[in-house]
Amino acid sequence: MDSRLLAAFDPRSVAIIGASRHEEKIGFVILRQLIRAGYEGRIYPVNPSAKEILGLRCYKSVADVPDEIDLAVIAVPAKVVPSVMRNCGAKGVKVAVVISSGFSEIGNKELEEKVIRIAKEHGVRVIGPNCMGVFNPEKGLDMLFVKDELLPRCRPGSVALLSQSGSVGTNMMSALRKMNMGLSKFVSYGNKADVDEADLLEILREDPTTKVVSIYLEGVRDGRRLMDAIKRTVPVKPVVVIKVGRSQVGERAVASHTGSLAGSSDIYLAALRQAGAILVETFEQLLDVSKGLSMQPPSGGRRVFVITNGGGYGIMAVDELERRGIVLPRIPEPIKRALREEFPPYYSIDNPMDLTADSTSDQYRRAMELLGSSDECDSLLVIPLLGIPGFDPMEVAEVMVDFRKRFKKPIVVSFISHTKETDRAKEFMEKNDVPVYESPERAALVIQKLVEYGEILRRIKSSRR
Repeated sequence: MDSRLLAAFDPRSVAIIGASRHEEKIGFVILRQLIRAGYEGRIYPVNPSAKEILGLRCYKSVADVPDEIDLAVIAVPAKVVPSVMRNCGAKGVKVAVVISSGFSEIGNKELEEKVIRIAKEHGVRVIGPNCMGVFNPEKGLDMLFVKDELLPRCRPGSVALLSQSGSVGTNMMSALRKMNMGLSKFVSYGNKADVDEADLLEILREDPTTKVVSIYLEGVRDGRRLMDAIKRTVPVKPVVVIKVGRSQVGERAVASHTGSLAGSSDIYLAALRQAGAILVETFEQLLDVSKGLSMQPPSGGRRVFVITNGGGYGIMAVDELERRGIVLPRIPEPIKRALREEFPPYYSIDNPMDLTADSTSDQYRRAMELLGSSDECDSLLVIPLLGIPGFDPMEVAEVMVDFRKRFKKPIVVSFISHTKETDRAKEFMEKNDVPVYESPERAALVIQKLVEYGEILRRIKSSRR
C-alpha cells in the first residue's frame, strides 16, 4: 500500500488550485462544498487574481502557501496543469486530484503523459485527470463539483464506490441515498493516468469503515495488477464489479470517454471471476448486491428456504432462485411435524412456506427459528405482506431483526412498502442490517450473490491448506 494515497481520503490540508469567485465555476463549487461538508483541516484557495474567496485568504500559487499541503485539487485549463504540477511537487504535495479535462480522453495523450512524468519526478500521486475526485463523508472531504442542492450527498456508511465515470458514480451515489444507504468512500478517477482501481483497493482493503467495495469499470490498464489486488481484497471484504464496454460499440465509447482500452470483454470477465470478484450486469444489480453484502454474512451453502404469507410471491421467489442455481430443499420432517401441530391445517408447510393472510408475527418467528436452527438451511428469503388485518409491521420487523442478531445465516426480505408505518418497519430492518427489496427477483439475486461469496471464501480457504 502506498501511504501517500491516505492523503486523498484524510488530508490535514487541502489546496484548491483554480478556486474561483464565480459561483457557477467548478473551482468555486469545489471550495464551497469542502466548506459546507464540514472539513476540519486547513483549506487554501489558490487564485492569482483574488485576495479572498468565501472568507478564506487566497494565494497566487501553491508555492506561496505557508504550510505543508497534503492534497491538491486542480481545476485549471489542461495546458496549465504541467506547471501547476511542478509547483505541487516542489511544495511536497502527496496527492493531486486533477479535475481538469482535455487529456487522453480527447486524444491528447502527450499532455497527460507529461503531467504524470512531472508528478513521478516529484513523488506526487495523481487521481485523474478528467474526474470528479473524492468524497469521504466521514471526514467532510467533498470535492465533487456538483452542488449539493442538485446532488444531495450520502451519509457515512459502509459501501465504497469506485467509478471511472463521474456521472455514473454520482448517480449511483444518489441512488444509494434514496435507498437510505451510506457511503464509506467515493472516488471518481477518470482517465486513471496514475492511480487506478488496484491502488484504491489496497487502501480500501485496510479501511475499517468499508465493508464492500463496488466498482464501475470501463477499461483495464494493467489486468494482472488489478486481479492481484482483487484476490488480496476478497478474503477480507467482497468486491462487486460491473464491467461495461462489452459490445463493439461500447468498446469505442469507452475509448472516447476516458481514453481507456476496454479490451476483450470475455477475457476480462473470466479473469475478474477467477480473481473472486462478484460480477453484476446492471446499475440496479450493483446497488442491490452492494447493499446485501454490506448487511449480511456470506452463505454457508446453496440451500434456501422461502417463507411468505402471499403464495404468489413465494412461487415467484422459488422460480427465480431455481433459475439462478439455488437449491430449494423440502422442509425437514421434524420441522414439518412441529409446525403442523402448531399451525392451522390450511397453511402450506413446504418450500415455499405459505402462512396465508391469517399469519401472525409469532408464527413467522416460530417458523424462522426452526429453519434457522436446522443444519439443512443455509439462508432464508422472507416475503411478509404487511397489509393484512392484525399484522403489525413493526412486530414483523422486530422478528426479522431478532433472527439477524441470533443466527449467523443470511436473511433477505422482500416487500413493497405502501404506508408510513411500513416505511418505518423497512427503515428499522435496514438500520439493523436486514436488507429489504421490492421484488422477489431482486431478493433472489442477492441471495445468489451471498451464496457465491460464501463459495469464493471457502475456495480460498481450501487452497491455503
